[in-house]
Amino acid sequence: MTPCPRQLDRIMQVMSVAFDPAYGEAWNRRQVSDALTLASTHALVISTEGTLIPDGPSRLIPAGFTLTRHAADEEELLLIAVDPQHRRRGLGEQLIGHLFDAARQRGITRVFLEMRRGNPAIALYGKLGFAPIGERLNYYRTPSGERIDAITFGKTLEP
Repeated sequence: MTPCPRQLDRIMQVMSVAFDPAYGEAWNRRQVSDALTLASTHALVISTEGTLIPDGPSRLIPAGFTLTRHAADEEELLLIAVDPQHRRRGLGEQLIGHLFDAARQRGITRVFLEMRRGNPAIALYGKLGFAPIGERLNYYRTPSGERIDAITFGKTLEP
């Protein structure tokens, strides 16, 4: 499956501004493109107006995205990002809501994510029903060499 070049461009537009370079969390274009070639990987892009942007041409301006992959009845949220200029407007919550809807349509019953300790997104994940289920000590290494724990969260989707 070849990723839609426009969706890839939209994702990379948000990626370029959404991640703090101190943590090295942003993916490069090749990593995203390679992930999107897999049938088990899914992307959603939300506009500044709060509507999903479909593959193909659109005049909507991207403000955020999710990148997920599924196996059997589980889905992993690989990346979520919202442009800092459009944060605190509910777009992240809307994106995850759309992710839950799409996952249910694929027969997914459980969603997982992993984040670095100290990530402020923990408040959003808690609000949406994610609960911590594990941790990996010193899992992440920043570009400066600092080691940071990873926390794994899970959420069971109601049908």
